[in-house]
Amino acid sequence: MASIYDFSAKSLAGEDVSLKRFEGQVVLIVNTASACGFTPQYKGLETLQQAYGSRGFSVLGFPCNQFGRQEPGSAAQIENFCTTNYAVSFPMFDKIEVNGDSAHPLYQFLRREKSGLLGSSIKWNFTKFLIDRSGKVVSRHAPTTAPEALRQEIEALL
Repeated sequence: MASIYDFSAKSLAGEDVSLKRFEGQVVLIVNTASACGFTPQYKGLETLQQAYGSRGFSVLGFPCNQFGRQEPGSAAQIENFCTTNYAVSFPMFDKIEVNGDSAHPLYQFLRREKSGLLGSSIKWNFTKFLIDRSGKVVSRHAPTTAPEALRQEIEALL
């Protein structure tokens, strides 16, 4: 059975990162954007990282420019924005596509595992996928779901 550990992605620094690095952790995968109405969710995502990181939890951020061109910056600009404005300490990856023929294989997998209310396509920035310690997709949450609203579900998996 496939899991998120079967995939890798490039970090903002351009390094290949195997998601096996997060094996045994509870993971929240989020497609992000720096110029979106939901961008302030970075604060809530970082709060979750700080609260649960020591217990085997990690947020993984995947910038995406497919929705309203709300992530136009380079990797360096994205990193600077996230650290300067939200003190993001969780792993951020290079910009990817989450829908269409060029969608990153990880997102093809996530969409197959958990469809949203209106089908498998990602509808907007800050769609969230919660992954258990075995790499299985447990739930999918809409962009309107505040990161803080996931605390109980995260704690149950920890």
